[in-house]
Amino acid sequence: MTAVETRPPVGELLRDWRQRRRLSQLDLSSEAGVSARHLSFVETGRARPSREMVLHLAEQLEVPLRERNELLLAAGYAPVYGRRRLDDPDMAAVRTALDLVLTAYEPYPALVVDRGWHLVAGNRSLALLTAGTDPALLVPPVNVLRLGLHPRGLAPRILNLPQWRTHLLTRLAREAHLTADPALAALHRELAALPGGSDRRPPDGIAVPLRLRHGDDVLSFLSTVTTFGTAVDLTAAELSVEAFLPADAHTAEVLRHMP
Repeated sequence: MTAVETRPPVGELLRDWRQRRRLSQLDLSSEAGVSARHLSFVETGRARPSREMVLHLAEQLEVPLRERNELLLAAGYAPVYGRRRLDDPDMAAVRTALDLVLTAYEPYPALVVDRGWHLVAGNRSLALLTAGTDPALLVPPVNVLRLGLHPRGLAPRILNLPQWRTHLLTRLAREAHLTADPALAALHRELAALPGGSDRRPPDGIAVPLRLRHGDDVLSFLSTVTTFGTAVDLTAAELSVEAFLPADAHTAEVLRHMP
C-alpha cells in the first residue's frame, strides 16, 4: 500500500507563518492591502486564495522561496521557483560571481554555505581556519557550524569560545525559527549539546569577534555575510558568502604576509 503525502491546508500554513512573524490578522491585512475579512476566510479555508494572492502574502510574510513553493502546492498551484544544481549551465553567472567574491576577499578567509550550513566553496585562505581539525569533520558534506564548534574541530583554538558559541547558536536558532526548517532545528539541538559553555554578555566592540589561536599568535576576526538579494532560484537564494575580516591591525598584517 502506497502512503499518500498530505499537506496542511494553505490557510493553515499562512496562519502559521503570520503567527511566526508575530503579526495579527489586522497587521497583515494592513501591510498586504487585503481586507481582514478576506484574510480570515483564507486562513479558515472559507476562501481559496488565487496564485497571486498566495505569492503576495508570502512576500509580505518574508517566507523563504522553498516554503513559498510549498504554499503554492498546498493551494493547488504549481511551484514557481526552480532549483538548479550549482554546476548547471544556467548557473554559470552565479558561479562566476561566487568565485569573484571569494578571490576578492583573499588573503582573508571566506566561504560559501547553503541554507543547511554545508560548505559549498572556499578560498585558499580558508585553510587557516581548518588547520588542525579532525579529517573526519572535513569529509563532504562539511557542516561549517559543526566544524567550528566541535571539540575535534575549530573549538579548541577559539579563545572566546563561550561568547562565539553563543553568537552562532543564537543565529542558528533565529534562522531555524524564521525558516521553520526542521533540519536547522535538529542541527541547533545537536550543537547546543556540545561542550563549550555560553556567554551572553555584550561584546566590548561593535560585534562579536572570533579570537583564534594560530600557532603562538592570536588572530581576531569579524564576520560578514553576503547573499543574492534578488535570486528567484532556490539554490542561489539559499547561498551565502561568509567572510572573516581582520578585527585589528595585527591580524591584517599577519594575513597579508602569510604564504
